[in-house]
Amino acid sequence: MIEHFHVDDAARRLVRFPRSMDVVLCMNLYADVLSDLGAETAGGLGPAPSGCYGDRWAYFESVHGSAPDIAGRGIANPTATIRSAALMLAHMGLTQEADRLEAAVARVYREGKTLTPDQGGTATTRDMARAILATYRGQAVKA
Repeated sequence: MIEHFHVDDAARRLVRFPRSMDVVLCMNLYADVLSDLGAETAGGLGPAPSGCYGDRWAYFESVHGSAPDIAGRGIANPTATIRSAALMLAHMGLTQEADRLEAAVARVYREGKTLTPDQGGTATTRDMARAILATYRGQAVKA
């Protein structure tokens, strides 16, 4: 079913009824604002992936920006970038690999041992990325 909303009403609906929309199609400015709102509502910008799809192309990136306030400190959450890679894999037809990558991210979060500060942990960006990679590969994570 297709429904049309003004952007302010769409924002309200995303917060109040987050499962009511599967796809939101809008202008870039509105999409940027609504994706940030949705990501923050779901736990923050750090874990939120993004895929932009066109007729002949697609690109994938983290929802969050460059975060200059934490640049070079090694505490940026790598989850959004990794999950964006999973979206890209799925788009390329590599659904098993995409599912494995998403499962590895979910497992690292469930275990809670290697999370970055924005998720309540003390891990560095590299530590968390390595934990996800090791889980993806089925290896034990080295402390």
